[in-house]
Amino acid sequence: MNGKFTLFSPVKRQLHAKGPDSRLTKVLGVIAGALLASIGLELFLMPHGIIVGGMTGLSALLAFYTEMRLGLFLFLLNLPLLMLQRWKRIGGFTSLSILGLLVLSLGSFMLHPFPALTSNPVPAALAGGLSLGFGVGLAVRFGGALDASEKLFDWLHCKLPLSTEAMIWLFNCLIFVSAIWLIGFEQATHSVIAYIFVFESVKLSLRGIRLHVSVMISSRKSEEIRQEIALYLNRDSSYEETSSSQDALLYCKCHRWELNRLKSIVKNCDPHSEITIKS
Repeated sequence: MNGKFTLFSPVKRQLHAKGPDSRLTKVLGVIAGALLASIGLELFLMPHGIIVGGMTGLSALLAFYTEMRLGLFLFLLNLPLLMLQRWKRIGGFTSLSILGLLVLSLGSFMLHPFPALTSNPVPAALAGGLSLGFGVGLAVRFGGALDASEKLFDWLHCKLPLSTEAMIWLFNCLIFVSAIWLIGFEQATHSVIAYIFVFESVKLSLRGIRLHVSVMISSRKSEEIRQEIALYLNRDSSYEETSSSQDALLYCKCHRWELNRLKSIVKNCDPHSEITIKS
């Protein structure tokens, strides 16, 4: 995954099955994701002055400054970007994106009168970040979008000398600097915590939970390493000779929690070995 990120910019994976059931599944998935995101915003983050990046963060800043509803700015700022994507033929415009935006905005309006679910800002940042991140990831996974700014930065990248990643980074930095000025340093610190949790939960919801990884080891002592892995980790492995060098390739699978121990075993046997890890 690259480093490009507005509020949430992991690679968007959509469901490609066809038929009425598939369409209904996508609609329900986008609605569920948008509702989960609105819960994170209105019941955890906004009552404590906690913001995140992207257009959602800008909408939150405007809501704090004007004392108007967050849902209004979510709709007013994102809808023109979605229409621009369609006009400029920038990828990512679908009816599901409009649906996700509408549900997010309406959900924010409906939940605004309710009190925060916690009075402590730190748990609010954690829970709100997770709720918002998983909601965004769920909507994206089913073909929708809750933040329209990423494709705008992709388009601007073709017009400006800055990379997409640089523009996104500058945009989010401006949001957090403005947050320090408008709502205070403490809330901005909590906002960074929430931002990190949003980022990680979006990645998790898109990738899924994978507890095991595949490991490829290139070493001249593959047989010795294979025996050590079997002895200390109780893991089976296989290796193959390579014609280009004296090194052999060793393949095995292990739990993520065993990775550090596996690396230690390999490096103790052969400090010059190369280790490649794949999810």
